[in-house]
Amino acid sequence: MAIALQRAYDKPRRTGYRVLVDRVWPRGRSKRQLELDAWLKDVAPSTALRKWFAHDVRRWPEFKRRYRRELATAEQRVRLRELATIAKRKKLTLVYGAKDELHNQAVVLREALSRLI
Repeated sequence: MAIALQRAYDKPRRTGYRVLVDRVWPRGRSKRQLELDAWLKDVAPSTALRKWFAHDVRRWPEFKRRYRRELATAEQRVRLRELATIAKRKKLTLVYGAKDELHNQAVVLREALSRLI
C-alpha cells in the first residue's frame, strides 16, 4: 500500500496520483502549485463536521468517529473504492491544507483506505 499524506503548503513530491481531499481550496495556493490529479471535495468531511471540529485536538476522537460514519455511506464507499484501486496501482498522495499533520481528515481517510487495500 502506498498512501502518502502531504500538506498543500509543502513543495509537491511529484510521484503517483495526487488528490486534494479538502472541501475548501487551500488559501493562497494555485492549481499549478499543488500539481494535483484530482480534487475530491466530496470525500472530505461535511461542512458542518469541519466547522464543529475547528482543528480542536480535544475533539479529535469524536471527529474521527463522526467522519468515519460519514465515510460509511454507500456514496462514500464508492469513492473510497476508487481511491483504493488507484492506491493498489500506484502511489496515492492525499493532499490537505490543515497545519496539524497528525489531526486532520487525511489521516482518517488513509486509515479507511488502508482497510480496503
